[in-house]
Amino acid sequence: MLQKDIFKLEEKRLEQEIKKRRVKRVLLQLPNGLKPNSPSLAAAIERAGATAIISGDPCYGACDIAIAEAQELKADLIVHYGHTMMLERTKVPVIYFEAHAKIPNKKVIKKAIKLLKPWKRIGLVTTIQHIENLDEARSMLFSAGKDVYIGNSCDTLYPGQILGCNYLNAKSIALNVEAFLFLGGGRFHPLGLALATMKPVVAADPFEKKVYSLNDDVNRMLRRRWAEIEEARKAEIYGIIVGLKPGQNRLEAAVKVREELKRKGKKVYLLALREITPTSLDHFSVFEAYINTACPRISLDEPSIFSRPVLTLREAYVMLGKIRWEDLLEEGII
Repeated sequence: MLQKDIFKLEEKRLEQEIKKRRVKRVLLQLPNGLKPNSPSLAAAIERAGATAIISGDPCYGACDIAIAEAQELKADLIVHYGHTMMLERTKVPVIYFEAHAKIPNKKVIKKAIKLLKPWKRIGLVTTIQHIENLDEARSMLFSAGKDVYIGNSCDTLYPGQILGCNYLNAKSIALNVEAFLFLGGGRFHPLGLALATMKPVVAADPFEKKVYSLNDDVNRMLRRRWAEIEEARKAEIYGIIVGLKPGQNRLEAAVKVREELKRKGKKVYLLALREITPTSLDHFSVFEAYINTACPRISLDEPSIFSRPVLTLREAYVMLGKIRWEDLLEEGII
């Protein structure tokens, strides 16, 4: 199946927006999964009278808007696909296209209901790609005798929507539910949901037509995170990572945790990075452990790819004795 048959790309709206704004140069930014659509979208931009430049860099979310790149290219506009707005004010205007999925969900939801049998009170969440299917999923859960809860806690999100680093909608209902159903593709979001709420999570993936529980993934992750904290305790020299992406820059938080570590007699240095990769960190062999103040998922999802511990900010405060591990588990790691 072609990607244009899977996602609503709104090419007509794209052309209309370009014409309405009378822009001359547009930077087109898509997450990796949507990049195969970039030539047809660039063609739509050019049909509307503007020069299209496709961003080839990775894009990890709405926090990762290519503002500096657009300024360097003297673009009048950024067209960003696959996410909802996170940054309200940007130096280059941004328009968002949510790229809703067009694939059926009923069969996979039916399968998921069987896995949800032990629980009656169910929290329902999804990503922006499936937000239009939330009512259908809710109706099916009701018909199966479930009490359904959908959070609505954040102005920048739809009810029931979660992001890779923002689970406020789920957390707002966590005390009311026994388990969550996540509707969407991949393990990234449902694993984050489980870590953020510490509730059982069943994922229904309409792309793969699979359903599964995240319990084993979460248990492995928690054992791994505690081991990382214990390993980081032994360090004497730390690098505090400051993210340079627009939605990930937390310099004040980095300075604060740096001072906490210095009070413990540690040597601590601030390290600014746009892309936080094993290769970039391995250049700094002097650092024995890192505290990551950028996106926490960088630390959580693939810690084994880093040669030294890379703690999240909250894990750093566990290491420092400011937060109890048990409290972190109760509140959610993310």
